[in-house]
Amino acid sequence: MKRTKLNYRFHNPNSAEDTADFLCKLLIEVNAGKVERAIEDAALYAESEGYILENLSENTEKLCVG
Repeated sequence: MKRTKLNYRFHNPNSAEDTADFLCKLLIEVNAGKVERAIEDAALYAESEGYILENLSENTEKLCVG
């Protein structure tokens, strides 16, 4: 038996700018939780001792080179 290939077509009566604006707002809303978690993780890492030592050694190398 031969399978029929499905074709989907969407009619969008909105302008390209309206569609892009809607999609941007949708993606921002959907990913807000991920962004908040990433910011919290970055803040915790920045407060950690490892981050401070890492940056101290990098900056010391840069200052001592020249």
